[in-house]
Amino acid sequence: MDGGNPSSSYKDLHRPQSEFNSREEYLENELKIMSPKRWRPNLPFRDYRFEFEDLVPGLAATIGKIVMVAAVAGAFAVPLGLDSSFVIENARFEMLIAAVLFVLLINGFFNPTANLPGTHGPLIPLIPLIVAAGGHPMAFGIMVGVLGFILGVSKGGSLLAKLTSKGVCGGLLLYLGFIGITSQIKALYAWADGFGAGYVAFVIIFATIIMYAYLEHVRLRWLAIPVGSCLAAVIAFALGAPFEFVTEPGIPNLNPAYWWGEDTGWKLGLPDVSHFLAVAPFAILAVAMWSPDFLGHKVFQELNYPKGSDRVLMKIDDTMMVAGARQVVGTALGGGNLTSSWGTYMVPAAIAKRPIPAGAILTGVLCVVAALWGYPMDLAVWPPVLRVALLVGVFVPLLEAGMQMTREGKTSQSAAVVIFSSAMVNPAFGWSLTMLLDNLGLIGDKEEKKDLSHMHRWIIPGIVFVLLTGILAGIGQIPGIPAFF
Repeated sequence: MDGGNPSSSYKDLHRPQSEFNSREEYLENELKIMSPKRWRPNLPFRDYRFEFEDLVPGLAATIGKIVMVAAVAGAFAVPLGLDSSFVIENARFEMLIAAVLFVLLINGFFNPTANLPGTHGPLIPLIPLIVAAGGHPMAFGIMVGVLGFILGVSKGGSLLAKLTSKGVCGGLLLYLGFIGITSQIKALYAWADGFGAGYVAFVIIFATIIMYAYLEHVRLRWLAIPVGSCLAAVIAFALGAPFEFVTEPGIPNLNPAYWWGEDTGWKLGLPDVSHFLAVAPFAILAVAMWSPDFLGHKVFQELNYPKGSDRVLMKIDDTMMVAGARQVVGTALGGGNLTSSWGTYMVPAAIAKRPIPAGAILTGVLCVVAALWGYPMDLAVWPPVLRVALLVGVFVPLLEAGMQMTREGKTSQSAAVVIFSSAMVNPAFGWSLTMLLDNLGLIGDKEEKKDLSHMHRWIIPGIVFVLLTGILAGIGQIPGIPAFF
């Protein structure tokens, strides 16, 4: 079904579902006729509509947000000697910041082609190292936000994405998907073994596989996160897994002075110059990892959206600007989140064939409800719910997308190298090295790079690789090389 003249308004081009042969046809037509306005008001029913399918990314994103923000806060809290009550309180505060100041206003109304600002999951393992190096959460958050905003304004994010071929991106998705799946399964077994019932984890994982395969068969895979989370919770309850609600309804402390006080909140006070110097290499690494992360989410849209829907695809540079601004504001107010593109929103939204704005508004509302209600925080961070949500909502879809992008022989060369080099050090190293080799023409599809200049093909990838490798060596992430930062 033709989307119509793109110069016409969405309201004029919209047609009821009854005029289409299937629900999928209707949803694909909606993607084709939308013309989102950049940094101008986009209003419901005039520029987009709410559909039942928007509830799925909304629920998935809310569950994912609670999980990821709590994980980041917890990673900071343990080496700083802060308790679990701090983690829940800070996570609730961060959800209000993200929902009210950014998701509802920016993604829902003023720039619906910027993906929601989520959480930088791959950085979580580095947080204890940041604290051990003398890093301060406020210094780190502000530096990441400023660097990310600069990269977005200068359009550096889209340039790095352009230099990352399908083979490199596909290999990166395969690696991250496989590593994520194995880590979540191990964590679920460790939780079950903790109360002497390892079989609970086996039953949950087995049921999740059957559930995911069935949803794939009936073309309802976009329901995987809410259905999978509910299934995991029901099975865990039925088999006697321990659980209790402890977080009561209420408003978290909204005073930045409390969070950055000497004896309250983080109990660290304000950072000084030495703290900014300590976090500098980590901040550069964090922002360098944004491009492949953002590109992977955009590619996931491209794989699931129909032809002719380019206008609703996320813009990488705008997403970086929003993420950078959200990082600075959230950190200054007292939050501990590390921002990136919101994967647990974009992946199910792309599968459900829905654009960003309507689901963003629902996500913002659900995040506010969860933060104020309190009890959903306990359920969402319960291991069976948390692990299954990440498995079916992020890591398995990443694996599938990576497989789709590496079907051809030439792209599989780059994919193999990026997996190899990522396993040797980490995904940032693997991405930068393989991007350089790919653009030099040593591996990969040369046709993808025929329109690039020498500056783009050789110099920029070379600078990125040398810079990232130097940072990784400086913070002790290159095996066998002691840290010198």
